[in-house]
Amino acid sequence: MQVLRSIDALSAIQGPLALAVGVFDGVHLGHQEVIKAAQEHATQHHGTALVVTFDPHPAHVLRPGSAPKLLCGPRHQQFVLSQIGIPFLLTCPFTTETAKTPAREFIQQLVQAARPLGCISVGYTWNFGHRREGDIHLLMELGQRHDFAVYGVPPLKIDSSVVSSTLIREAVSSGDLARAALFLGRRYSVFGTVVEGRKLGRQLGFPTANVEIENEQLPPLGVYAVEARLGGEWLPAVANLGRKPTIADNADPSLEVHLLDWSGDLYGQDLEVRFTRFLRPEMKFNGLDELKAQIARDIGAARA
Repeated sequence: MQVLRSIDALSAIQGPLALAVGVFDGVHLGHQEVIKAAQEHATQHHGTALVVTFDPHPAHVLRPGSAPKLLCGPRHQQFVLSQIGIPFLLTCPFTTETAKTPAREFIQQLVQAARPLGCISVGYTWNFGHRREGDIHLLMELGQRHDFAVYGVPPLKIDSSVVSSTLIREAVSSGDLARAALFLGRRYSVFGTVVEGRKLGRQLGFPTANVEIENEQLPPLGVYAVEARLGGEWLPAVANLGRKPTIADNADPSLEVHLLDWSGDLYGQDLEVRFTRFLRPEMKFNGLDELKAQIARDIGAARA
């Protein structure tokens, strides 16, 4: 996937361009319907499908005190989009100044940069531009004026619930990973880079990858059976998501992953870790021997 950082960069992409526009935090099944409309338009008109999103999440700029926790950080979002066949991603920088951009001006910028603009696909209830003045009706008006198609994709319902990032955050935070997976269309996962830790796991005989995760929304702390994607392959593993109370006081939550029946150097590599099953809550032990014995039991539970 190629990531673009300015609207002007659209001029280098072969048109007609089919743009799916939105925040797309989580890239859940509802988001995928919006993206699919752009992909289908691109296929029918021999154009190029492209996702347009914003970084940081607009809520982090407009209402930082109440902004939602991200289901996907920027690199994780890029990875998920590439998995569903998106070749280009335009990430528009979002600041207090860009928040003041009138809705008509934002669309005009897209029209002028594209060669040409074939369609814009959005969620039917999506709003954009200064004071959220832009909506599907304005888009349709501008589409007629500038000769591009507009797709307002209705909300997707599953089990009588409208699929949304908010519902998925609630499911993940409460540990209902099955419900989160139902709305995401995949198991909930976190993404990050393996960094150096205390190497305590190696001393105990269970080397772990210390993953510096970029996701903000995490499931409950504890030990999980997981799978880790390494080089395109999903490997079975056990993970501890927690504060390591046996060896640290008041530490920030961290993720340590032990790959089953695997050895090698993971430092600097990116890992996507998806949660398979909750095994137990995090516990404080009376020493490293007790901790080591429990880790062995956790590995056995993960294998099972």
